[in-house]
Amino acid sequence: MKTLRVAALQTGPEFGNLSHNLHDAIGLIPSACDLAVLPELFATGYQFRDRDEVRHYAEDLSGRNDGPVTRRLTEVARASGTTLVAGLAECAGDRLFNSAVLIRPDGTRGVYRKIHLFMDEKNLFDPGDLGFPVFEACGTTVGLMVCFDWMFPEAARSLALGGARLIAHPSNLVLPGCPAAMVTRSQENRVVSVTSNRVGRENRTGTPLEFIGLSQIVMPDGECLDQVPGGRTGAAVAEISLAGTNKLVTPRNDLWEDRRPDQYRTDPTG
Repeated sequence: MKTLRVAALQTGPEFGNLSHNLHDAIGLIPSACDLAVLPELFATGYQFRDRDEVRHYAEDLSGRNDGPVTRRLTEVARASGTTLVAGLAECAGDRLFNSAVLIRPDGTRGVYRKIHLFMDEKNLFDPGDLGFPVFEACGTTVGLMVCFDWMFPEAARSLALGGARLIAHPSNLVLPGCPAAMVTRSQENRVVSVTSNRVGRENRTGTPLEFIGLSQIVMPDGECLDQVPGGRTGAAVAEISLAGTNKLVTPRNDLWEDRRPDQYRTDPTG
């Protein structure tokens, strides 16, 4: 079974300072890394004041008209041989999305648009419309979530059912429950999860936000291989095997075969 070297980068961006934020994030990528995950909105900062400000920084992720952040990430992926996953603001016509882009060393890419928008994001972004796609990359299958998707177990489950063996999770976390929840998401789906968060504080709208850090790499059995403490930048780095992503929990319990969809409730009732 192939071993992968993966990293969850923890940055402290300055709002709107693209060159500084790119330089700091790229500098955290370890050598000989197969997959590096960068935080949500890592190059711009998080707290946009309105949709016009989002549009100013948003980039076309279709590959037809790359912006400066996407171009630089593509250059880094090619030069380093590292698959990168990063959170960016995306423009698609009149629509704006809080997205994650996966960029392979050969320049090809995949895109996920955040489905579960958090707080004021609902005023700034359109809800994601691509579902939960799974991509072939760095010798495995990678699913993407963004930040608040962690609160909805259906997100990680959809990726696992779609064949993801590793979940890359760019984030700007302010709620304290996510690190522990991602341990459960890894266990209940038998996947590796790589959560990349930021640190620092933003108060551009009158609502101060403190970002908790705690970027981490979690194995399918729930073991956290590495975690960056809150309050500082850095990288969680680990050599991982994907052998544990099979769905056989015990000799008689297969995670997928034991499911009972006919008995589950999927919609709230009064």
